Amino acid sequence: MSALTPIERLMLGLIAALTALAGVADYGAWAAVPRFALATLALAGLAWVVSFSTEHLGERFGPGLTGMLQSTLGNLPELFVVIFALQKGELVVAQTAIVGSVLANALLVLGLVIVVGARRAPDGVMRFHKRLPRDTATLLQVTVFIIVLLGLSLGAHDPASHHVKAISIVGAICLLVVYLTWVGPYLRADPPPAGEDQRRAQAGEAQQDQRPAPRMSLALTLVLLLIAGGASAFVSDWFINGLAPAIGTLHLSQAFAGLVIVAIAGNAVENTAGLVLAWKGRSDLAISVVKNSVAQIAAFLFPVLVLVSFALATTLTFALAPVYIGALALTALALAQVTGDGEAAAFEGWALVALYVVLATFTLYE
Repeated sequence: MSALTPIERLMLGLIAALTALAGVADYGAWAAVPRFALATLALAGLAWVVSFSTEHLGERFGPGLTGMLQSTLGNLPELFVVIFALQKGELVVAQTAIVGSVLANALLVLGLVIVVGARRAPDGVMRFHKRLPRDTATLLQVTVFIIVLLGLSLGAHDPASHHVKAISIVGAICLLVVYLTWVGPYLRADPPPAGEDQRRAQAGEAQQDQRPAPRMSLALTLVLLLIAGGASAFVSDWFINGLAPAIGTLHLSQAFAGLVIVAIAGNAVENTAGLVLAWKGRSDLAISVVKNSVAQIAAFLFPVLVLVSFALATTLTFALAPVYIGALALTALALAQVTGDGEAAAFEGWALVALYVVLATFTLYE
């Protein structure tokens, strides 16, 4: 691994050791809290490996495709966690994990990215292309539309409320069609980073995307992605095995575990990559990583898991608790308001973070 720096080699070695230790803890039936803590750290570490590898892979592409790659591969741990939770009958954990991923990325991660990006900007305002934020808001609103209607139907006990599974199947298929019709044109229209264009203009440089030469070979990058993705499947199983005993010992609610612990650990890619890219001043790529994850979880991963769940022990539908329906609906509005104009100040980022903290507090007492 001659392309890796000593620090990067050390990080990869520590994550490999941590993953192995998490496996030993699971198969050795260690105490609940240490076993769960090791699995959580290993899951976050593997997500960092995916983020690290995809960022190097992205040196060959534009921000749109790079953000899509990071979001897709970064959501692997989340996918495995929800599947294992459904297989083991943990419906509340599965629901709150998927909803929590949307909310954690749209509120907590995006908010922190905006804070960092705005503070790094010369005028205190983070600027980025408008298309992705607007598209993400639209995709999220389509998902929320299905969830809100189903929630109203269940609350009113009307005839449609007896067909939740059928409605969820139709809704999932519609969401996937909408997402697939969006993603192709979006990737073909992959624009150069606006922030980089502005800095080059100020420096009198040519207005073109001059990405640095890839530091790692394509083969090494793909090997790291393959290993991290495969290991994530095992660690997700260990994570779910330790979840119930750990939250029982710590006296936490399943809702808090899913919406906060699982969501943050499973989305470590967006947490890490988005903040690092915002710190580097790569505003479009930072926003692309986070926004792509929100769009992908809401309009692709969620419906895919709904359809897949019919082959598992527990069925996942779009029927959610009222507090999560309200949270998703208000998040869609907040997302459009804060990022729809292509710029955001630090206080807007803090506002999104505050919304997530309030929601997390609600789940703590459920």
